Amino acid sequence: MDEKLAAVLDLYHERMRAERSQPRTEVPGGRDGGQDQRMRAIGPDTGQLLNILARSLDKPGILELGTSFGYSGLWLADAARSSGGRLITMELHGYKSAYARDMAGKAGLADYIDHRVGDAVAMIGDLTEPVDFVFVDLWKDLYVPCLEAFYPKLAPGAIIVADNMIRPGTEDVKRYGRAIRAKPGISSVLLPVGTGIEVSRFGAD
Repeated sequence: MDEKLAAVLDLYHERMRAERSQPRTEVPGGRDGGQDQRMRAIGPDTGQLLNILARSLDKPGILELGTSFGYSGLWLADAARSSGGRLITMELHGYKSAYARDMAGKAGLADYIDHRVGDAVAMIGDLTEPVDFVFVDLWKDLYVPCLEAFYPKLAPGAIIVADNMIRPGTEDVKRYGRAIRAKPGISSVLLPVGTGIEVSRFGAD
């Protein structure tokens, strides 16, 4: 990992530690009112695993669903840089996407990321290239609708990773776990990394 990326990740880690030391509060309207400032970021263990998995692919088209403030996107963009790929990251809120874009620039990764703002399901439908890697980490009731949207676009051998599959363990994520395991050509395993990740592979046959 180069120094510029490490320095930016350290800034995120400092913010994450400060956030987690405070009582957890939810801001009304956080989903659609532009008020939510909580990171809700994956930890470095999950980030490193994402990076390793994405690096295993050759010139991957990487799709991130839920940019938030851009932490996980840096791990994915670093993998894209090393493997000749590119990351498309989708976020509902423009203010979060703008923050993520700024941090990506500071990390030296701006050239490897395409930030898109809007409805994820609709934007997935607009994709024209096959997808080799998907990271699913947005509002949990959107997990299954996003799966239905990106499944027809998966390239042979594609890897799909979904976060928060053990904690908080909502019915929505359980529904996603059942849905992706029922898809033809998908093999899947639940790993106790971070808050739990479902790692799935779309068959190369």
